[in-house]
Amino acid sequence: QLQLVESGGGSVQPGGSLRLSCAASGFAANTYAIGWVRQAPGKEREGVSCISASGMSQNYAGFVKGRFTISRDNAKNMVYLQMNSLRPEDTAVYYCAGSRKGTVVVDADEYDVWGQGTQVTVSS
Repeated sequence: QLQLVESGGGSVQPGGSLRLSCAASGFAANTYAIGWVRQAPGKEREGVSCISASGMSQNYAGFVKGRFTISRDNAKNMVYLQMNSLRPEDTAVYYCAGSRKGTVVVDADEYDVWGQGTQVTVSS
């Protein structure tokens, strides 16, 4: 069973940057597509970005294109989300999630495994 642990959240001023990390462990961790999903208070969860098992394919939600970059290091079983030009509306709990399909996920309901989440707060 895949296990995911996020780190790297915190508080930052608008325009700042953060890098989230997701450590994957368990059998066949490198065969899962890994993505980031966020949920702000009082709002539905929304997919942010996803990277395929091979790392060759990625997708991004429109509201983060050009600002966030997802990457993975399969040798270290790590997935990263570099977040630049952060805005107050990016404030949310960010979850790392895995899909057994291995291909990029569009719908957050497709994820099979979830981490515990890490808080990102963007405020002046």
